[in-house]
Amino acid sequence: MKILLVEDDPQQARYISKGLQEGGHTVDVAGDGREGLFLATTETYDALVLDRMLPRVDGLTVLRTLRASDITTPVVILSALGEVDDRVAGLRAGGDDYLVKPFSLIELLARLEALQRRGSPAARETAERTRLAVADLEMDLLRRSVSRGGRRIELKPKEFQLLEFLLRHSDQVVTRAMLLEAVWNYHFDPQTNVIDVHISNLRAKIDLPGLPPLIHTVRGAGYRLGADVA
Repeated sequence: MKILLVEDDPQQARYISKGLQEGGHTVDVAGDGREGLFLATTETYDALVLDRMLPRVDGLTVLRTLRASDITTPVVILSALGEVDDRVAGLRAGGDDYLVKPFSLIELLARLEALQRRGSPAARETAERTRLAVADLEMDLLRRSVSRGGRRIELKPKEFQLLEFLLRHSDQVVTRAMLLEAVWNYHFDPQTNVIDVHISNLRAKIDLPGLPPLIHTVRGAGYRLGADVA
């Protein structure tokens, strides 16, 4: 997607923009409401991520102006104001979703993807599966067990969490930032090699000699779990 991010905090803007780009999206950044309104009315975007408390023109005014101009681009509002009345005001102003700060980058990505899918049959199929599988690798979430080719694999708790995330995003590139948030609950990169260590341990247990490798490193991007990578 092509996304417009309107956020006046430079550090927060860099963090969100980087995460969205790592998720495969193109991002333009505006540092205040007036600039955001100008870009939103002169460019075409698939979605807007709009901070509510902005200098020059506040977020809700930006949103009301867009809707009054018949611009229907989906908008996710970001705000530290999280009371029910605050969320209702944002949605009534024309927002499609409302995310309270601090928030998870993974959740923001998921909400943007949900807006993109809205109305499709696949969007209604949200029942969580209890079995995950790629090729001959299987995970049973109820029994907390993993096997490959019928052979049981013993995993430590973090290894299980990491593999579950990779399985849920099979055949997709997952970034370090996504893994740090999902498995270790880090909302920034602490310059740790914890991911490399755990990926290495998973490979040693899953990609045994003589078996086709399932865990692949995508240089400069992250990792991908799949039976075949082009």
